[in-house]
Amino acid sequence: MKLTKYEHNPILTPNPDNGWENFVTCNPGVIWDDGLFHMLYRAAGDDEEHRICFGHAVSEDGFHFRRVSDRPAFYPSDDGPDSGSVEDARIVKFGDTFYITYAYRPFPPGRYWTFPHDVVRLPECDGFAPKAWAKSMGNTGLAMTRDFKSFRRLGRLTKPTLDDRDVILFPEKVGGRYVMLHRPKEYVGPGYGVSEPSIWIKFSDDLLDWEDKESHLLITGRPDSWEEKIGGSTPPILTSRGWLVLYHGVADGGTADYSAGALLLDRDDPLKVLARTPEPILAPDLDYERDGLYPGCLFPTGNVVLDGTLYVYYGCADKNVCVATCRLDDLLDFLVDECSIKR
Repeated sequence: MKLTKYEHNPILTPNPDNGWENFVTCNPGVIWDDGLFHMLYRAAGDDEEHRICFGHAVSEDGFHFRRVSDRPAFYPSDDGPDSGSVEDARIVKFGDTFYITYAYRPFPPGRYWTFPHDVVRLPECDGFAPKAWAKSMGNTGLAMTRDFKSFRRLGRLTKPTLDDRDVILFPEKVGGRYVMLHRPKEYVGPGYGVSEPSIWIKFSDDLLDWEDKESHLLITGRPDSWEEKIGGSTPPILTSRGWLVLYHGVADGGTADYSAGALLLDRDDPLKVLARTPEPILAPDLDYERDGLYPGCLFPTGNVVLDGTLYVYYGCADKNVCVATCRLDDLLDFLVDECSIKR
């Protein structure tokens, strides 16, 4: 099964009139609320530092988005740990408040498409600098808003010495506890039972209290496949069949195409994987998915279910925003009938 890509993709492209978003608009977090699709998209201008921020756009139909402002909605802090960049929002809602997990860096990544993959620019610092700063790692923070106009930064969710991104909250408690997916890059080797970065899951009684909670391996990649290295993509969706989770996979040590697959997790125990697609349900095969800073990178970060339709929002080639859809029941039937894991 494949999702259907919108015929008029991309739906959001860089805006030449705004210096902070005239080069990149991609990897959007999207949520539907009170008649509107809200999108927080990753944006950057054509500068040497490549400092990344979020723009805000809205839509009534999920396809045609309009920018809310000619200024960033959420910007790196002036002197905090996220002063280098804020990236890849994932949005959930508890009560009347939206909570956004986002990756951040203390130092801008620079023009990363001009040097080898996984090379990290390091700030100038002496040997006494904290490890997390000296390595300029990617951590994950939590922010909250009620109107997408004013935001409050709640702080770091991940351990400062880990490169831990693709952090995604479940939109409801499970068994009275909050649930979080994460992808610590250093959790590889015999001690962890995996050879490539994988998807892990944690449980907590508090949205900010994660660091000392046990991480449980959810799924790992498959050798010699499209998903050797994997990470979470979009917030889980609670359905009548269980939790639907989209994730991304990439082969060849993270240098090949990025594609997306789907999981079905048990409603009451999300550690139980009920089904998993063997092949991608969304893969880069069109020109606009290959023409950009990272050719072939298809990276979902937002999803919405409305009137039985699943909308999946993704960045393509680290350049533009696109959307693909399917009937939710069709994907669930495919997972249950064709992709169930035999126990």
